[in-house]
Amino acid sequence: MSAFLDPEVPEELLRAAQAGDLVAHEKLFRRFHKPIFSLAWRMLANRAAAEEVVQDTFVEILRKLGSFRGDSPLGGWIRRIAVNFCLMHLRSAWHVRSVSLSAIGEAEAGLDPARAGGAADLSRALAELPVKSRMVVWLHDVEGLTHKEIGEAMGKTESFSKSQLVRAHKRLRDLLGENREARTCMQVSNSY
Repeated sequence: MSAFLDPEVPEELLRAAQAGDLVAHEKLFRRFHKPIFSLAWRMLANRAAAEEVVQDTFVEILRKLGSFRGDSPLGGWIRRIAVNFCLMHLRSAWHVRSVSLSAIGEAEAGLDPARAGGAADLSRALAELPVKSRMVVWLHDVEGLTHKEIGEAMGKTESFSKSQLVRAHKRLRDLLGENREARTCMQVSNSY
């Protein structure tokens, strides 16, 4: 299950945040900082860009929180905002497609050493994927979005998402080697 949807945000906290309560804003920040950062870091493969997406996402959350109607879970709404900022970043002229392996090391510093090796291998393999493929893998396998939702978020078709996922999974298997213990993106995301 996506970290954005587990656990659900209490109604009282949401109402207080919508009313402008600064303590409630801080609680929302603490609740969603890690999932937003993890999503952005995986999609952008750049720590500074991920932090920028976190900031932009929270500014947008606070700006639009009063208009949130509750038709869907708050976490799903926040995830959509974060995904949109990641997509905007990827479309911008400033986007640099370089992977910082030091960022992988930083993220794994808190991992159990037995799990860190597999996480590092998968992180490196994900970083080797083209940006759009990496996004589809992360949004589908970790965030739990449907192909239709991914297609809509990326301005593409549902079949685009499906084909990207199949190709990306094949590429990941090739990069990780058939003999290695397979770890899903979800297992690695839960490690962070």
